[in-house]
Amino acid sequence: MHSSLLPKLFNFTQKLPFLTLPLLPLLLHFKTAQKSPNLLLISPFSSIFENNKDQREEKFVGFEEMGGSKDGSVEDEQGNSNSIDVNDYVVVKEGEAEILMHNGNQVFFNRTQVNNRDISIAVLRTYIDKRKQEHEAYLSKKAKGAPKRSEEKTDAPASVNGPVESKADSHTSNGVHDNNVATDGKPEDASCETVAEPSKTVVGKFQRELKPPRLLEALSASGLRALRYAREVEGLGQIVALDNDKASVEACQRNIKFNGSVASSKVESNFADARVYMLTHPKEFEVVDLDPYGSPSVFLDSAIQSVVDGGMLMCTATDMAVLCGGNAEVCYSKYNSIPLKAKYCHEMALRILLASIESHANRYKRYIVPILSVRMDFYIRVFVRIYSSASIMKETPLKLSYVYQCVGCDSFHLQPLGRSVSKNNNLKYYPGYGPVVPQECSDCGKRFNMGGPIWSAPIHDQEWVTSILSDVKAMKDRYPAYDKIVAVLTTVSEELPDVPLFLCLHNLCGTLKCTSPAAVIFRSAVLNAGYRISGTHASPLGLKTDAPMSVIWDIMRCWVKNHPVKPQPADQSGTVILSKEPEIQANFTRAVASLSKAQAKKVARFLPNPERYWGPKVRGGRQITSKHVSLLGPEAINGSANHDEEEGEESDAKRQKIDNHTSDS
Repeated sequence: MHSSLLPKLFNFTQKLPFLTLPLLPLLLHFKTAQKSPNLLLISPFSSIFENNKDQREEKFVGFEEMGGSKDGSVEDEQGNSNSIDVNDYVVVKEGEAEILMHNGNQVFFNRTQVNNRDISIAVLRTYIDKRKQEHEAYLSKKAKGAPKRSEEKTDAPASVNGPVESKADSHTSNGVHDNNVATDGKPEDASCETVAEPSKTVVGKFQRELKPPRLLEALSASGLRALRYAREVEGLGQIVALDNDKASVEACQRNIKFNGSVASSKVESNFADARVYMLTHPKEFEVVDLDPYGSPSVFLDSAIQSVVDGGMLMCTATDMAVLCGGNAEVCYSKYNSIPLKAKYCHEMALRILLASIESHANRYKRYIVPILSVRMDFYIRVFVRIYSSASIMKETPLKLSYVYQCVGCDSFHLQPLGRSVSKNNNLKYYPGYGPVVPQECSDCGKRFNMGGPIWSAPIHDQEWVTSILSDVKAMKDRYPAYDKIVAVLTTVSEELPDVPLFLCLHNLCGTLKCTSPAAVIFRSAVLNAGYRISGTHASPLGLKTDAPMSVIWDIMRCWVKNHPVKPQPADQSGTVILSKEPEIQANFTRAVASLSKAQAKKVARFLPNPERYWGPKVRGGRQITSKHVSLLGPEAINGSANHDEEEGEESDAKRQKIDNHTSDS
């Protein structure tokens, strides 16, 4: 009886819409009393359900509250019913966002990237604060100049000059949107006009409204990143989440609803090719976030064009095998740079990516200013601001260098692409002098490999890093990966900003076949020689210094004199280096600055992974095979491997047996 009455009631309410609300409880009763008692379809009254739901509870805690059920379905906007079984989903919570993840690996998700998302949120918060400060400084500068121009205009009587007019400034740097007050052009009463009045009018011209920054997430997948931005970053405007995979878009839309009114009002999910979308929306977003599965190279050109002047580009690259020298020809095809296999390969990867972004920006008379560049886990992440200036763009060759790496020892040298000369207050740009090295290494006599070009200018803005670190420490409870990002930011804050690449003390000793001095002793020797030295976030054994390689090897020669080594073959690089007498006498007395502030306070700077298989995951949509499980482990699949319960119980029994055997032995 219920099934026969329901269509009639629906038709009746469509003909007489004013009866919809009075009959709503009856319709709901019939619907829930059908064959599937837990079934609740989103009908034409879905907006009513949403409003009531938002009033009851801002955050969803069950799938039923967003229009689904354990054995039911959800209708889309066109009224098509899509069957959704909650048993196939797992609720994943990160920060203040919750998403529904399918067990079948339909949509990519990697919880390892929590570090990436946390540090991005921290940078976004600082960017919003800095943007506001820049806007206020801009208005203050304009306001100071306005009264002077007003007084010049009002030297003559008001009846002669007439109403004072001001040309609206069209400057929109740093994402500032014009909101000028329009004048109607009607003359005012001369008796009421004074010198001060035009000044107020002119100042009012520059009181523009700073609109919330818009953000584009070009590759959203499940939408977790966009949802965290919406719920955790105050002052952020509209967020556009894109993906060219229908399953990902559907998952993102489902998760937007699952996170309540805050997410629904800020985040919109679109099915589109990110490259086409960014090209068709030039200079429209204050922030563009690129986090692809692999290389971001194909997205860089369009992303640069989509960022407003003064906006920020956040970019991730996970193809570290390519960027670190495993496939030099592939790296050149993607980033227009040759990587070198060396201990500094991860920092070189950062600098290759920055050089590639700068190259794309220069094509549109734009340039980049790096804010923060980090190597974390299995990927690199850079945050850069984009500006437009044809004159500053000419300085790009001064920021790029080739790298000469000796094949016999750890000596490396940088060759700048260009140089500048000032003549009669005019700055001229010329090709760089070179080569900076002879045909053979002056230390060991071996040849050089040449790589690059790389970004040789600073890769961090230390003022930004300090602000980001302070913000993170002040909001500890809001960062799931607090310990990790504090450790990374602390190490970054202590790096030498103007020293590209780094040395590895263990490699230096490996070349000489000698025992390694303590890092504090080696640091002290460099400091006592009159040079600077610091650690690096890219490697716990890395040391950045502005000391030339000749001084480094002299320090090591002095160390070996006090700690002799066994004789080595004459053609070995270490033998050639030790055959020369040191030109300086190293002082290994411990220096006060040999330990950084973080080291002195015993702050953890390099943390172990929180769990096993902490790394990359299988691409979304791929079928999980036994090979994936054997390589990444069952925990790394995030429940996407569709094993039977018996297989799971069997594997647990085997693991328990192994653990018992290990404990017994």
